[in-house]
Amino acid sequence: MRAHGAKIALMKMERFTPSCYINRELSWIEFNQRVLQEARDPSHPPLERAKFLAIFATNLDEFFMIRVSGLKKQIDAGVVEVSPDGNTPGTTLDHIVTRLTPLLHEHSRIWNEDVKPLLCKRGVCVLNYDELNARQKELAVEYFQRHVFPVLTPLAFDPGHPFPHISNLSLNLAVMLRDENDRERFARVKVPPSLPRLIALTECGEAEDCPHTFVWLDQMITANVSALFNGMTVQRTYEFRVTRDTDIEIQEDEADDLLSTIQRVMQDRRFGSVVRLEIANDMPDRVRDILVHNLQLDTRDVYRVDGALSLSNLMELMRLPLPALKDVPYTARIPFSVENGEDIFNQIRRSDILLQHPYDSFAPVVDFIRAAAGDPLVLAIKVTLYRVGSNSPVVEALIEAVRNGKQVAVLVELKARFDEENNIQWARALEEEGVHVVYGLPGLKVHCKVALVVRREDDAIRRYVHLSTGNYNATTARIYTDLGLFTCRDDIGEDASDLFNLLTGYSRQREFREMYVAPVNLRDSLLKLIEREIEMHKQFGDGRLIFKLNSLVDPTMINALYTASQAGVQVELIIRGICCLRPNMPGISDTVRVISIVGRMLEHSRAYYFRNNGDERVYAGSADLMPRNLDRRVEVVFPVLDPILRDRIRDEVMFLQLRDNVKARQLSVDGSYQYVLREADQPAINSQEEMIKRKA
Repeated sequence: MRAHGAKIALMKMERFTPSCYINRELSWIEFNQRVLQEARDPSHPPLERAKFLAIFATNLDEFFMIRVSGLKKQIDAGVVEVSPDGNTPGTTLDHIVTRLTPLLHEHSRIWNEDVKPLLCKRGVCVLNYDELNARQKELAVEYFQRHVFPVLTPLAFDPGHPFPHISNLSLNLAVMLRDENDRERFARVKVPPSLPRLIALTECGEAEDCPHTFVWLDQMITANVSALFNGMTVQRTYEFRVTRDTDIEIQEDEADDLLSTIQRVMQDRRFGSVVRLEIANDMPDRVRDILVHNLQLDTRDVYRVDGALSLSNLMELMRLPLPALKDVPYTARIPFSVENGEDIFNQIRRSDILLQHPYDSFAPVVDFIRAAAGDPLVLAIKVTLYRVGSNSPVVEALIEAVRNGKQVAVLVELKARFDEENNIQWARALEEEGVHVVYGLPGLKVHCKVALVVRREDDAIRRYVHLSTGNYNATTARIYTDLGLFTCRDDIGEDASDLFNLLTGYSRQREFREMYVAPVNLRDSLLKLIEREIEMHKQFGDGRLIFKLNSLVDPTMINALYTASQAGVQVELIIRGICCLRPNMPGISDTVRVISIVGRMLEHSRAYYFRNNGDERVYAGSADLMPRNLDRRVEVVFPVLDPILRDRIRDEVMFLQLRDNVKARQLSVDGSYQYVLREADQPAINSQEEMIKRKA
């Protein structure tokens, strides 16, 4: 499926020096710092601040499992090639350690000094074990004896007992002991992941002041750990946590069965090399050295943590039924539904329909598949599934469709990182029902989001298509901002058919009518659109580009935007996460503005705006501007042809976010981000909250 042949001759672009690019990994760290800023922000309710602390920690886990592990593998392989910003893997890793150290201290400080005390004032107390009163300790001991002690397995380390395997992201206790001969011994106790990390103590000494009291499970184990070592003297225990490389390469060319290969890869992740060791701040160097030596680490891979490790577990607090400590809930609008009595296909035939999740409900997407499943005129349903989720009404509707005799074809991308297990389960469930299931394409991830319904109408075939920037996942659709489009336009319908023939068969489609598809024509198509905007600006002087993305990394696309800026085109970029483009460089990116919005919702939609001398063009799709999206994934970017919907995306997504002066941060030439300054006479504009109000 990869594009072949000579590249189309596009604009002549300069070769820019490494100083023109921001390091990808450091840009990601800047993004996670913005998440940490949300945890610091006192305008958020206290449980929401705890949630952002948890998200920061989870993000960092994935960063080490994928990005840092990749750098370490390059170093081990002797790779000395530099990235576009001029750094080798080794220097990048040094920069990461330097940049992360103060953020980790700030992460712990915000929890210990800001959020934890605030929660306790509001009746949610997360206590250290030594802070428990007598009654609470009785409850903790009782819980330990009944629920924790039976599942603990102490593992000794001595000449007769090899150093135990430490699983990825597990929380552990290093227990230092003295035997009857006064010899020091080392043992490891794993904190059971099957139990909650935060143990609720149902009774409290001051119930009206602290109705929700929790203690850390690991501290509960530490306080009672002597029960595991009869005849030994426990000296001290120290917490530690290991992060392993989980980015295991899949040798698809050698795989007879991709599904079984993915399952083996998932098992192998438990044994990936260690890339990070987090230890309690009070762990002495001699205990640290035992871990470093046996885990085959360098002291540079060790991170000391002041307070509780693995604050990702703070997400458990979001289950508390305490609406006063969370964001004010809102009800997503349902712009159309089969429940209103009108045939859903009639509504789509009347006009294209735009959904703006999560402000618009995901229910119409499910209704669309369900209606197709039960409609006697529907002949076939075809869907791509990337991140399905654990409970999927879309998959249930597809199963209903095949039971009703429809031809159903589903591409389930088994290589969707960290969603492999869910996707395997759904793939098997679909296959058992008789659905035609395809697992993806060799060498490519299928990341596009497309659903096609083929319907017989008046002795002819009509295609109904749903195109999206986000996954067919009803859970994430409540917190991710995404765009979805329903249409039955002939050209887009035919493109969708050609796309599925390419995905499920041996088609080598090279041209599409309206869609831009990676890795076939997306890169060149976007470059030609940028080139056209430059030419329009040279003639009419009103060139403007607005791109809304998750990440901007690809050097060729960055160079094209630099070229546009040098020509005087106004370039405005709304990029949530990584941005390797450096704005405000004299003579290179003077006209470029980059903002990032991090707030209540996860900004996830991708959209592209070209002013085109007033004949405005808007596209949306699944693709960010990264080499993997443009060259190593199947992506779809589609035009929004209805002028009303085009203007809605322009005004309600792009223009509104460019005016955000509450949650928007602006990228500076040095790679740092600062909140957008609001003039004294300007109203506060929080684009996400504004959209909630507009959709109410």
